[in-house]
Amino acid sequence: MVSMKIAVTGSTGLIGTALVSSLRSDGHEVVRLVRHRPAAPDEIAWDPVRQHVDTAGLVGCEAVVHLAGAGIGDHRWTEAYKKELRDSRVLGTAAIAEAVASLDTPPRVLVSGSAVGYYGDTGDRAVDESAPPGDGFLASLCVQWEEAAAPAAEAGIRTAFARTGLVVARQGGAWARLFPLFRAGLGGRLGDGGQYWSFIALHDEVAALRFVIDTESISGPVNLTAPEPVTNREVTAAMSRVLHRPALLPVPAPAIRLALGELAQDVLSSQRVVPGQLLSAGFRFAFPGVDEAIGAAAR
Repeated sequence: MVSMKIAVTGSTGLIGTALVSSLRSDGHEVVRLVRHRPAAPDEIAWDPVRQHVDTAGLVGCEAVVHLAGAGIGDHRWTEAYKKELRDSRVLGTAAIAEAVASLDTPPRVLVSGSAVGYYGDTGDRAVDESAPPGDGFLASLCVQWEEAAAPAAEAGIRTAFARTGLVVARQGGAWARLFPLFRAGLGGRLGDGGQYWSFIALHDEVAALRFVIDTESISGPVNLTAPEPVTNREVTAAMSRVLHRPALLPVPAPAIRLALGELAQDVLSSQRVVPGQLLSAGFRFAFPGVDEAIGAAAR
């Protein structure tokens, strides 16, 4: 990419931290939207719930990457936490979309976070971006999340929805919880292990976000997943191979439901999601296989 000014929300999260580092290492100017009083020249104040953005800090930005949102797996899905998940995404996205749409010279692209939870449980059926939304809380949340970006698209800003899968990383996210278990020899399949996991290496997640920023032909939903989703059983075997540890302790489905409540539906559901837009546009994955992705994260 030609050097540009890029704004990022969620810059302290797993993906945001890696994205900001990658962009800056290549000479781009990055400004970060923060919810506290700005304490550095690269910080812009915003309040996603109150839908306030200091738009002065966005002047001159050619791209905005919106990644902020409460953690899906951080707490049990009580009604109060489901409201927090919804508000942090829907209200925050609406605030960003309205802010960029209001600028005299808006950014040329908004990349707004979303998730493969949009598709619900797909079973053994592979789906690309043309598939309709599924059922359940996460699917309905993703629909509302994406719809909230409408003001940006209506203002003529190229808008893409990064429907991210399970990011393979040790630093954070769902996969970070697997590494210590498997290193201790306590890993195993979840439920019957037949559910598909649509994964992506952290390196490829960042590279894909940058590819979307730079590729004018990409808009709308973009699946950020590796080309070949694998079952949880295959993930378990790969973790065992790469980390050289046994994986003999399966977690039965009833125990997962007892521990996680409603969230267990998504842990045990199957999502076989393929990156149709990325592949059609010529994106190349550095770590397309699950063994490669785990190996890269384990270094």
